[in-house]
Amino acid sequence: MENQPWWRGAVIYQIYPRSFMDANHDGIGDLAGIVQKLPYVKNLGVDAIWISPFFKSPMKDFGYDISDYREIDPMFGTMEDFDTLMAKAKELDLKVIIDQVLSHTSDQHAWFIESREDKHNDKADWYVWADANEDGTPPNNWLSIFGGCAWQWEPRRQQYYLHNFLTSQPDLNFHNEEVRKAVLDNVKFWLDHGVDGFRLDAINFCFHDKLLRDNPAKAVEDRQGRGFSEDNPYAFQYHYYNNTQPENIAFMEEIRTLMNAYPNVVTLGEISSEDSLQTMAEYTQGDKRLHMAYSFELLTPDGNPQYIRSTVEALEDKLTDGWPCWAIGNHDVSRVASRWADKAHSAIQSKMFNALLASLRGSVCSYQGEELGLTEADIAFDDLQDPYGVTFWPTFKGRDGCRTPMPWYEKQVNAGFSDSNSPWLPVSQAHIENAVDVQEASKDSVLQAYRTFLHWRKTQPCLQYGDIEFIESNDDRLVFTRSYQQSKIMVIANFTADETLYQSPIADIKPLTGHGFEEITVNEQSQVSLAPFQMAFLTI
Repeated sequence: MENQPWWRGAVIYQIYPRSFMDANHDGIGDLAGIVQKLPYVKNLGVDAIWISPFFKSPMKDFGYDISDYREIDPMFGTMEDFDTLMAKAKELDLKVIIDQVLSHTSDQHAWFIESREDKHNDKADWYVWADANEDGTPPNNWLSIFGGCAWQWEPRRQQYYLHNFLTSQPDLNFHNEEVRKAVLDNVKFWLDHGVDGFRLDAINFCFHDKLLRDNPAKAVEDRQGRGFSEDNPYAFQYHYYNNTQPENIAFMEEIRTLMNAYPNVVTLGEISSEDSLQTMAEYTQGDKRLHMAYSFELLTPDGNPQYIRSTVEALEDKLTDGWPCWAIGNHDVSRVASRWADKAHSAIQSKMFNALLASLRGSVCSYQGEELGLTEADIAFDDLQDPYGVTFWPTFKGRDGCRTPMPWYEKQVNAGFSDSNSPWLPVSQAHIENAVDVQEASKDSVLQAYRTFLHWRKTQPCLQYGDIEFIESNDDRLVFTRSYQQSKIMVIANFTADETLYQSPIADIKPLTGHGFEEITVNEQSQVSLAPFQMAFLTI
């Protein structure tokens, strides 16, 4: 087997630090808590962790509004805690990827505080400022993902500033070379600190259209959200001008040039554009841009075999030498067990979804709690923390339902997440019943299936590195092959609650074992019998 970069085919476990483990008893997860649970993470069979932001922040968007890129917010700990985490991860042979939020800062960042004072200071052009129209209205029709106009009036400058997200998250002006240099210096700071890579938040939002042209309207039938609520006015426009500008390609190359000075590091870009698959292909093309990227295309309510196949095939058609990364859940969307599964079969479907994700070509991002098959938590309005949910309640309840604390121990207060009387979000009762210790004690649990499959996957180069080719099947199955060097595996997923018989178009197939799913039979006619929601793996 040829030598492969560690990140190709890797399974990356996303940790949302606020909700993972609270070590200092204040009701909020922290870096020391992550250190405590790293052996658990290692035992899952994953290759790396991605830690959502832990930098200094006013927490208006829970860390994605950074006020100091080089300081750790005290609620998460200290730089010494981070050094301890890095040392423990290295001891366990786990790579560490951290978030970098480059397109915008907090309005409490020193850069913005200076920039907003007047039009002539050293940082005057570091953010996107624009004069009002003659009637005082904003310069164009751009909208914020979090609701309403994307422009906020600043009385000190007598101008509007751009915010693609919250008003407290002003967008940096990447047309300014000094901004790009300062941003990359912050990235270099963490490279020098030994991290193994970066998940680049909203990376296609770095540049805006210099002419500030209006976005065109979108027809009602085309208003399909990707990572945002479909009742959000944001879906009413084609976002051709407020993100994904041509100039951003050159910035991807600047990032890669920096990364190339550090061996074995990786960049993973988050993409949300009008054609995210095309943008993923462009941003990972060749060896001069991002190493890999993922989008919201599998983070939608569409979880049927036809949609999954069409999405993967569409990306494969667009990619040249780029490398994909897939996710079916994260901290921004409702839990996959609630989006794709039905209540009666949630556990067994979760086993299938986790294995299916890890069988697609590419690397994998797996969000904390997916190994437990956690469903979306029901959060009362009075308990909501997410400003997105507060704004769009009740038609959209925001992202808190997927961000509730990890349930570690069924019988402990707050399921072992924290002994505080008031964790930042309540622990779901449904999650407590599916706590880690409960599933540890059950050989048929989602957790045990997750572990078994990922450890088995490490023995299968086809699943880690191989090409993918789909085979025609009916609407209730997903069938494809993975090929690497001289080996080939057929993968079959039964999406129904019924037993099914699949007629293989390939005659010489033999079942593989050790993956954790029940053994299958193949008769003399090359027909494969599958139980409800079963995955089958066969050598060809």
